[in-house]
Amino acid sequence: MTGTDLVLADTSTEIAALAKRYRSAGGIGLQVLNALGGKAENLLERLPDKVKDRLESATEKALEVALRAAAGSRGVVPDQKGWLNTALATAMGAAGGAGGLPSALAELPVTTTVLLRAIQGIAAEHGFDPDLPEIRKECLSVFASAGPLSQDDGADMAFLSTRVTLTGGTVHGIIRSISPRLATVMGQKLAAQTVPILGAAAGAATNYAYTSYYQQMAQVHFGLMRLARDSGQPREALIAALRQEVARR
Repeated sequence: MTGTDLVLADTSTEIAALAKRYRSAGGIGLQVLNALGGKAENLLERLPDKVKDRLESATEKALEVALRAAAGSRGVVPDQKGWLNTALATAMGAAGGAGGLPSALAELPVTTTVLLRAIQGIAAEHGFDPDLPEIRKECLSVFASAGPLSQDDGADMAFLSTRVTLTGGTVHGIIRSISPRLATVMGQKLAAQTVPILGAAAGAATNYAYTSYYQQMAQVHFGLMRLARDSGQPREALIAALRQEVARR
């Protein structure tokens, strides 16, 4: 056993708990896919070309709107419990899906704001101030995860290692860097909400899955940050330990 192994052994219980969160995060999303009878990559084919062409810019705009709204609301509306965030987003997804693609597009920045506020609340829960510029970037970086409809085996944990790219970067730079990936993830959500007849139900189900997923990913992200802070261990070493734990199971 190496010195690193001995150090990491002190945090093995916490790493195991975070790995469990990580593995369970996408479970609801896969249930949604099964209900819709398709695969995530096939959902995007349901969107009109003109929507797909402007999806990235729409996602970037939604993130910017969410950042302003989330920052402005923190002093007025307290952080909510996870179940309440999920219930609110689920209701909005149903409303967005009921009106087809136009209402789903209009609902996108509102849902993104709820998701960002939920992520910020989890950051605060772990002892980090969401109003600090660096923590704002950390909150945004959670959106760089694979998304709830991807069949992620744990190999994709790049969002946990974005600290290097955060250093010296602007908040808007982070938004531009994560928008392409998030656009694909949100495109899958929009496509699910346009399923004929099932629009409202699919919108509610996808928003439930998305809110549950990103809250779990935020718990993993900020749980690792807290563990690094409290244990004095390098964040990179803890990420490597988490990756091994996820792969092992």
